[in-house]
Amino acid sequence: MRRAIELAQQAAIEDEVPVGALIVHKHQIIAAAYNQREQLADPTAHAEMIAITQAAAQLKSWRLEDCSLYVTLEPCPMCAGAILQSRIPTVFYGAIDTKAGAVESLFHLLTDPRLNHRCEVFGGILAKECGQLLTEFFENKRRLGKK
Repeated sequence: MRRAIELAQQAAIEDEVPVGALIVHKHQIIAAAYNQREQLADPTAHAEMIAITQAAAQLKSWRLEDCSLYVTLEPCPMCAGAILQSRIPTVFYGAIDTKAGAVESLFHLLTDPRLNHRCEVFGGILAKECGQLLTEFFENKRRLGKK
């Protein structure tokens, strides 16, 4: 998770919402990303989405069955859907997202028994540190009057 936090910090430096994600396969990081929605002008350019694409390319398979995802913020519905579709079995996340969280806060997509794939989820990993990055980022935005 510390590496994901570093990625989130890089996002903040680049004026992106500070969320970082990485995917581990057999104890090796095979994908590392951060939010790039502003830079790419792409609403789907969340850290998780970019990391999933990188990991699939690295493994040459859309099935990421032997992988774990680490992300600094609870995934949104879009990212949770991609996690399920890519068959990632284990997800670790930092801060909860009370406004868009689809793992624990608003929805429980990754553990919903009605779906054909479920994940083992571990939330709250370095949550205070992950949440502080977001809090400071948005406080700074409000102070400067920026979107």
